[in-house]
Amino acid sequence: MHTVPIGIEATGTRTETDSMGAVRVPADRYWGAQTQRSLHHFSIGNDLMPKELSRAYGIVKKAAAEVNAADGRLAPDKAHAIVQAADEVIAGALDAHFPLYVWQTGSGTQSNMNLNEVIANRAIQLLDGTLGTKTPVHPNDHVNMCQSSNDTFPAAMHIATVTMLDTLLLPQIDALARAIEDKARAWMGIVKIGRTHLEDAVPLTVGQEWSGYAHQLRDAIRDIEASRRGLYELAAGGTAVGTGLTAPPGFGVKIAARIAELTGRPFVTAPNKFAAQGSLDAMTRTSAALRGLAVALMKIANDMRWLASGPRCGLGELLLPDNEPGSSIMPGKVNPTQCEAIVMICIQVIGEDTAVAFAGSQGNFELNTMRPIIVNNVLHCARILADGAEKFRLYSVDGTRLNEKRISQHVSESLMLVTALSPAIGYDKASDIAHTAMAEDLTLRQAAIRSGAISAEDFDRIVDPAAMVGSGLAGS
Repeated sequence: MHTVPIGIEATGTRTETDSMGAVRVPADRYWGAQTQRSLHHFSIGNDLMPKELSRAYGIVKKAAAEVNAADGRLAPDKAHAIVQAADEVIAGALDAHFPLYVWQTGSGTQSNMNLNEVIANRAIQLLDGTLGTKTPVHPNDHVNMCQSSNDTFPAAMHIATVTMLDTLLLPQIDALARAIEDKARAWMGIVKIGRTHLEDAVPLTVGQEWSGYAHQLRDAIRDIEASRRGLYELAAGGTAVGTGLTAPPGFGVKIAARIAELTGRPFVTAPNKFAAQGSLDAMTRTSAALRGLAVALMKIANDMRWLASGPRCGLGELLLPDNEPGSSIMPGKVNPTQCEAIVMICIQVIGEDTAVAFAGSQGNFELNTMRPIIVNNVLHCARILADGAEKFRLYSVDGTRLNEKRISQHVSESLMLVTALSPAIGYDKASDIAHTAMAEDLTLRQAAIRSGAISAEDFDRIVDPAAMVGSGLAGS
């Protein structure tokens, strides 16, 4: 075998065959009959199978070929060609040859055969054969050896998801958490008024408030990391229904070990293939963890846009970066667009997780046939959360400043500082002072002194906002 440049210099169509007969396919593509049939029957919408899945599937095919070659089931020349073709798949060099739609067979069989056909034809090309002849490399007999769509598709789902979590989502959420932690430390001494039920409450510091945001993200990161445990278990080796029929003993252990070596991640064979193939529980748990992240991000983004509202007729405590004009009719208007984008992303993730949970409940007997929608949604959610978090950090969080004048004004005007008086004069007298101040448009100090319940000196000593925020993060 010698190196052959990727690509097919041909026009028109060629004939490919499967068990149902002959099919004409584009001559410049590596796919075969089953892929073409899927394109004909399932050209639904614009939702294509994620490229991350086909690249992960390339890892499965490479590992299977190497195990089969090492055990003497696959001739070295065929194995070498399959491995080279699989490497091209993994690198994304053959992305254009994976055109299938999400809305296809629920087992993922058509996507598995798309992989088998592309790798087989590319291997045939590398071995100087004729495309479409299935010789010297057959998509089923050689590329799919000891495998089934039912066990390899969920394995590829897990590999693709772990890869996206580790290389894209988790690093971006960690970076966002660190940026928020930096703000929290810088602002730990800035006293502001707290708010509960959207109403004024007792004081805290800006840093304490932002430390809560960071902690929410750290909790979400821990949940996502914990969800990977189930993803590390691979169904490969269970073949059609989990029994491993047509795969030799130990194949599942060997292919999982090879995948672990290829990826540098602790993949293992699933201890129970019937659960691994009859359910998609690991994916639904990961989706739920992504939903948890979305819930936290939505809270943070909403708080920031409300705290930045105004700038003159709202709360106006935060000054967000001016990224772009906000209105086509109101000159000078600037909107909290990064916060709005994050909220929309989070709404989308929560919706897609609902679909994943529903799909995850649809496992019937030995197979869940809702796989494409689950992997598409999970990968899509992970990507938009990662991309959104990056833009939110770069174009909103990093450049956010405090309006300390407005923050101080709100603290001085709040009636809930009266809470500090309760231990000295009792809850009822303190409550009367607050109601009087509100009804007569007095400051809290004016109303308290007028009540006769406390002297001006004692009021100034007791009602000290800086002394009411506790110490650091503990608030105690």
